[in-house]
Amino acid sequence: MDFDFCFNSKITNKMTLNTHSINCGYRQIRLTNLHKIYEIVMLLSLLLLCFNFFLLTSATSDDDEGPYQGKYLGKINSYHHQVSGDVYAVNEYTFLLVGFNYDGNGADTFFWAGAANRPGPQGFIIPDEYGKTNILDRYHNKDFTLTLPDRKKITEIKWLAVYDLNNQNNFGDVYIPEEFEPPQVQNGGTFAKRSHNVSSSAIEIVDSKTIRIKEFTYDGKGKRTFFWTGVGAQPSSRGNPIRKYDKETITLELPGDKTIFDIDWISIYDLADNENYGHLLIADNLNVPPSLVKITPYEFALPNCRQLHKDLQISWEVFGPQITLQLSGQVEKNDYMSFGLSGSESSSQMIGADVVVAYIDDIRGYSVDYNITSLAPCVQVLGQNKGVCRDDMVGGLDSFQLNTYSPDPGDKEIRLDKSNYVIWAFGPLDSNNEPAFHNFYPKSDILIDFNTTEPVNDCFSFTKHIDNPVQTWERVRIWEPTVRTFNAYLGPSGGLKGYQGITGHVSSGLAWYINGYMIPELYLKRGLTYVFKVRGGNNPHSPEHYHPLVITDEPRGGYDRLSDAKQSEIRVLAGVEFTRRGRPKPTAAGPLCLSRYPANYDRRLDDNFPSFKKFNRSLITVCSIDEPATLEITPNITWPDTVYYNSFTHANMGWKIHIIDNYSNLRNSAFSRLKPYNDLGRILFIGYLLLQTIRIIA
Repeated sequence: MDFDFCFNSKITNKMTLNTHSINCGYRQIRLTNLHKIYEIVMLLSLLLLCFNFFLLTSATSDDDEGPYQGKYLGKINSYHHQVSGDVYAVNEYTFLLVGFNYDGNGADTFFWAGAANRPGPQGFIIPDEYGKTNILDRYHNKDFTLTLPDRKKITEIKWLAVYDLNNQNNFGDVYIPEEFEPPQVQNGGTFAKRSHNVSSSAIEIVDSKTIRIKEFTYDGKGKRTFFWTGVGAQPSSRGNPIRKYDKETITLELPGDKTIFDIDWISIYDLADNENYGHLLIADNLNVPPSLVKITPYEFALPNCRQLHKDLQISWEVFGPQITLQLSGQVEKNDYMSFGLSGSESSSQMIGADVVVAYIDDIRGYSVDYNITSLAPCVQVLGQNKGVCRDDMVGGLDSFQLNTYSPDPGDKEIRLDKSNYVIWAFGPLDSNNEPAFHNFYPKSDILIDFNTTEPVNDCFSFTKHIDNPVQTWERVRIWEPTVRTFNAYLGPSGGLKGYQGITGHVSSGLAWYINGYMIPELYLKRGLTYVFKVRGGNNPHSPEHYHPLVITDEPRGGYDRLSDAKQSEIRVLAGVEFTRRGRPKPTAAGPLCLSRYPANYDRRLDDNFPSFKKFNRSLITVCSIDEPATLEITPNITWPDTVYYNSFTHANMGWKIHIIDNYSNLRNSAFSRLKPYNDLGRILFIGYLLLQTIRIIA
């Protein structure tokens, strides 16, 4: 496929940020399939990419009462300073204030609550929406939550007020009714067992969109089995598909703007045979907390739509020989999204695929034609580019021409006479705006018939959680003076808790493991000699597993992929020698030793491991019997205080080496409280390798 980009300034996507409006222009991209001369127009609506403005207000629903926001307590009684708004109880401890106003002119004003009959000096301050007890500023039509301090409950107070302590003046209040029952988690029924060993203990309705199923059992032998929801007396083939799970404890979030008030049942349903394997009924009028998920409604301009992921949709329309595609995604500012035709005629396969990679750089949108020949960043292998490469780097065209024939061998044909296997992915861009290792991708085959007689649409609104920061795995530092030898081999980069969380860089999918640890920081003393035993792969024909070790003053690595100008800015300290023509040549390319996932493992579960130690135990290490390459270094006074070990061919695989003058300074500092590496770690690493079934890796 070749792609032509044009900006359509007349079509805008409007998102509301509190009381302000932001216009994010849709980007319109035109593609041509050069084999069939199909014209494809891709409309990229990259939601939540306008200068990182993600705080969307809740979307209104179809009914007049609006979205469910909790149990309504009433309007604030307004006495002074323009105080007004509506108050809801979210749960036992939390209020939701909607459309709250206050002019900010009080002298010593706070949110105030108490158990007296009416607001007065007997009470306590409620922290504001940021958890602070500062004097209140001006509010204008704002929605936010307030949580009672010290685990106090709403049932323990009689009123909520905006109160000035200096003048003992009540500016506005709302009263808690007697025998009030705030929303809380509700227990439901169990799955009615019908077949495939489906069963569970009592479910929990956590909030209006979230259901937790404990002790869930299902044998996994259905053909196309999903969690399925809908309305009516019992499950049928009409409903909203969620996705397949095989876990003992499962938390489900209803898709889009759906809530438990919109459904009557949940089923384990097989679409292939239209068979219900087991179901449970949802009671009416449950007093549950509202969901805090932000909903971004989206109106589809095309009649067909397929939900690829909760954050990615593909929609289309066929008119004669022309097909119009619209790719819509909710992605972060520095992310890409991609969609294309599979590299296989019988499955969804990345290798051999023809895809478009789309992203926005500030206010300009891009779409680039890519071919995938290996599951690795684009690298040169014996003079040819291999991996995830732009078409124009592998002998194809990215000419942006329409309705012209091209001999581009990488372009695939979109078939309208049969179904097409497709692939998709999205994840972070690297520093060169190239797609890095994707965070999200399909787990099973995806087959789309673009030319159906009846419209197909299973898409729903995008949702966004207020995510808590990911707690990264422990940062390991090796600073023991007696350690002079480092065993370097390869392993998985470990999701957001691993390489990406520790370094802040995007991942290539693999990382260096040093003495059994993922990318530890090394502390080396000037004047001492150290040896790296390198097992990163020595087959230059392999774009995925050829990783000579290098040490430079640049943090990202991938020296061989850089331009001559970029290479000239980097100081190479070890691992590279230069030919007479000035070309870099690696010197530390050893046989491959690789820790890999077990068969059929889903690497998207990496972040479920609480520590690298437990993650590492799940891996299988396979090493060549050949001797490792050796890289001997002796840091001297010319070396910078911080250098980096990395891969010669791929970026973002290694981390820091600290060059120090004296170890005693470390021992005497607070740094000495950190857990040092010792000989036990080396013994465990060597013993672990010896216990593996050693075999040569082709």
